[in-house]
Amino acid sequence: MSSQFTYQELAALMKKCAGLTVDPTQLEGSPTMTFTEFGLDSLGLLAIVGELENHYGTPIEPGAESCKTPSDFIDVINASITAGA
Repeated sequence: MSSQFTYQELAALMKKCAGLTVDPTQLEGSPTMTFTEFGLDSLGLLAIVGELENHYGTPIEPGAESCKTPSDFIDVINASITAGA
């Protein structure tokens, strides 16, 4: 993964952690669609946060697992990665 978390990486983690196949361009192109609309529940999002904490070796900002949209989640993750660098 790069130093900035991307929609491509989010889609890959949604597949890995929750078994959901989502087109990354759809995630990026639909900024107001919620994770629920994509089929991802809070446990799936929590699993993604755990994967990211393990990968980057830094805690992710509290509340990331409560983000409603992929764009909000991407912003929180990138802020956490930058702060932890």
